[in-house]
Amino acid sequence: MDEAHERSLCTDVLCGILKKVVARRRDFKLIVTSSSIYSQKFSDFFGSAPIFHIPGRTFPVKTLYSKSPCDDYVESAVKQALTIHITSAAGDILIFMTGKDDVEATCYALSERMEQHASKNEIPKLLILPLYSQLPADLQAKIFQKAENGARKCIVASNIAETALTVDGIFYVIDAGYCKIKVFNPRMGVEDTLKLFPVSRAAADQRAGRAGLTGPGICYRLYTESAYLNEMLPSPVPDIQRTNLETVVLLLKSMKIDNLSDFDLMDPPPKENILYSMYQLWVLGALNNVGNLTELGWKMIEFPLDPPLAKLLLMGEELKCVNEVLTIVSMLSVPSVFFRPKDRAEESDAAREEFFMPESDHLTLLNVYRRWKDNKYRGDWCYDNFLHVKGLRKAREIRLQLLDVLKTLKIPLTSCGSDLDLVRKAICSSFFRNAARLKGVGEYVNCMNGIPCHLHPSSALYGLDDRPEFVVYNELILTSKEYMQCATSVEPQWLAETGPMFFSVKDSDTSMLDHKKKQKQEKKAMEEEMENLREVQERRAKERNEREMKKRAEEQQRVSMPGLKSDWRPKKLFL
Repeated sequence: MDEAHERSLCTDVLCGILKKVVARRRDFKLIVTSSSIYSQKFSDFFGSAPIFHIPGRTFPVKTLYSKSPCDDYVESAVKQALTIHITSAAGDILIFMTGKDDVEATCYALSERMEQHASKNEIPKLLILPLYSQLPADLQAKIFQKAENGARKCIVASNIAETALTVDGIFYVIDAGYCKIKVFNPRMGVEDTLKLFPVSRAAADQRAGRAGLTGPGICYRLYTESAYLNEMLPSPVPDIQRTNLETVVLLLKSMKIDNLSDFDLMDPPPKENILYSMYQLWVLGALNNVGNLTELGWKMIEFPLDPPLAKLLLMGEELKCVNEVLTIVSMLSVPSVFFRPKDRAEESDAAREEFFMPESDHLTLLNVYRRWKDNKYRGDWCYDNFLHVKGLRKAREIRLQLLDVLKTLKIPLTSCGSDLDLVRKAICSSFFRNAARLKGVGEYVNCMNGIPCHLHPSSALYGLDDRPEFVVYNELILTSKEYMQCATSVEPQWLAETGPMFFSVKDSDTSMLDHKKKQKQEKKAMEEEMENLREVQERRAKERNEREMKKRAEEQQRVSMPGLKSDWRPKKLFL
């Protein structure tokens, strides 16, 4: 097992399984390797296994700490990078930031400072290169290319550069000391909350080691030595304690592990997370009332997907729209395929709107894949439309793999043609627990727990004048607001059909669709009545104005008659 320090969800489950295997088979040898492993914990878990420390080939790295905590780590990193560039010897710079936003902000600030210095006096050229996971592959590859005219490279990266990539020529590392991690909150039902946390000591050492791959280097840490020793955790919090466990619970149930508390894990997750995951699997129909797998649950195990997406594929079989659902699931299994460069934001937004399907973000993804297929899977077409060709190719590979699983289960590849309402109904059947109802102007609330939900500005439903009353979404992501990721408008009757344990139709004689239609008719009749009333009022006002104008004209005519006083009136004669 390599890269064990990552402590991903699969790594921890695999450790628990392999511990049982090692206990049963004497001919089985397990070697756990890592560059920054918390070795004693793994040794204790596997029964005091021996530890071997193998010296690496890295060069010595000098570590320099900040004398006081910095208020703005972006500003501090920019100042430190410029100081290194102007005063230090040759060698490339690597700056560790928290994520995409901070990476772009740091690159922008560095570019501005370099322009200011270049206008005053001559300083060496600095090649500024961003690096994060959502960046297109051709832009990521620039960090490996040699700089022209002997310029110094300054790579501003997220934690993707800790272990996944190795860049030669790095002699200086600037560590901000923070990272963004996803945290699952079962009480709120918020799937992913991006929070800013200090990195662990193991991750900080790993970052510092990037400076010693080519020669002796220096690591500048933008935090104090006291913070490193007293405030940082020895190793990162494992994923199993801060993520949704639906997939893990489904996997362990398929391995005949009925009592999940008996399964040996290095860091057991909170019981609240396990209970929430079991409850959600029961809601999806994967578990029965006693906690065993149902027939639907055994089919869901065959797909290497999250349970809601696996059910979406199986519901496609029932509603005869497997082909469309298969494409949507494949597109949801890769990061966002839309590329939005900061310097061409308006162009990319306009290109994105060309793919929008007004009633659904899921159907928008389907439209993107279909258009790409119609253009013969060309990469230049993706570049012209601000799409990640790497993500689309990965989605195509996933689609072929899922197609093989469907063939194994003997599920035919049916298509609904132009009737995309069936696709929306299939989506509703998998995500009805994430249903939200319109409340106020542009704000939704979750139908289950009342949590406020907002459409993201990049959503296809965001700019609609007549926003749908009910929507379902994949997950709720908490950043500055609670944003619904990938939303689709649904009919209320579908919610009652697919989630009868939560939703029901109040009026037994009239369906909710008819009730909604009746409301629209009443609203239209009221608008017509108001329009008629407004026309009557305008006509009366017009007649009143005409009478007043006629009266004024008569008075003016009397005044202008010669030989008569202005107050002259004909006298009445009585006989």
